[in-house]
Amino acid sequence: MPDKPVIANNTPLVALWAIGRLDILKSLFGEILIPPSVRDEFLATEKEARSKTLRDETWIRVVQIQNAKRTQAYVGLDTGESEVLVLAEEQNASLVLIDEQKARRFAERLGLPLSGTLGILLLAKEEKIISTVAPLIRKIQQAGLYFHNDLMERVLKLAGE
Repeated sequence: MPDKPVIANNTPLVALWAIGRLDILKSLFGEILIPPSVRDEFLATEKEARSKTLRDETWIRVVQIQNAKRTQAYVGLDTGESEVLVLAEEQNASLVLIDEQKARRFAERLGLPLSGTLGILLLAKEEKIISTVAPLIRKIQQAGLYFHNDLMERVLKLAGE
């Protein structure tokens, strides 16, 4: 488990929550930090069930960012993505979990280590938390999340599936 915090954006949380596999994050990282706006995005739909998840899964912690003005530096990102990047900088994060391409480009420029939902699944397979990636990708897609076909093909190839 990482020495420094892992910061998550909404999409990886929703993707794994939708298929009942938030346990993958706990197994890989122990604890996940999210800023308040990500909590709010997560609770925007299915509020009762998702609120219960955040109450029960105490290893997902909401952490207030210290420099709210810093979010203005990330032009074109939504509030959640901006707060994730600020929190990652403030917490000296070991990893940022974010799928959105524009936010990933900002994270790369900042030198923040990052992964997305599919990278999490690859790591979970590598760590023997899951045995196959493909069925989970299908379930995530059935839940309504989209991944570009080229990216999925690369991930499945890396997974040996």
